[in-house]
Amino acid sequence: MSKAPKWFVPVAVLAFIWNLLGCLAFAFDLMASPEDIAQLSEAEQAIYAARPVWSVVGTGMAVILGALGSLGLILKKSWSLPLLALSLIGVILQDISLFLLSGAGAMIGVTVYVLQGLVLIISVLLVLMALRGKQNNWLG
Repeated sequence: MSKAPKWFVPVAVLAFIWNLLGCLAFAFDLMASPEDIAQLSEAEQAIYAARPVWSVVGTGMAVILGALGSLGLILKKSWSLPLLALSLIGVILQDISLFLLSGAGAMIGVTVYVLQGLVLIISVLLVLMALRGKQNNWLG
């Protein structure tokens, strides 16, 4: 195994924290009570109610596999690549539901595009980081 560059582990740690925050948000989402949902705007309530199960599964895949894949990067393990690739698929499932099926962007505005765009970009970059790590033999 080759030595990874100095930036590799700090970036992986940031990715792990990012995905842990996603796991917390996902857990809070799953535990939301009807009273919590009632406090959302009408548009957000409509989006929440219209989510298909596969979208919720996609969100779970994105954050849980993203956290595990990021942990794999910290540990410099090659199994991080398939986990991060599956996490990216989860992000794509979530985005298909959010933008194509529910029309969240039209209801909520540009902020949802910016935030989900950032999530997608980070997911792609993590897959590329793992791929580069595997190609350069930084991952064992």
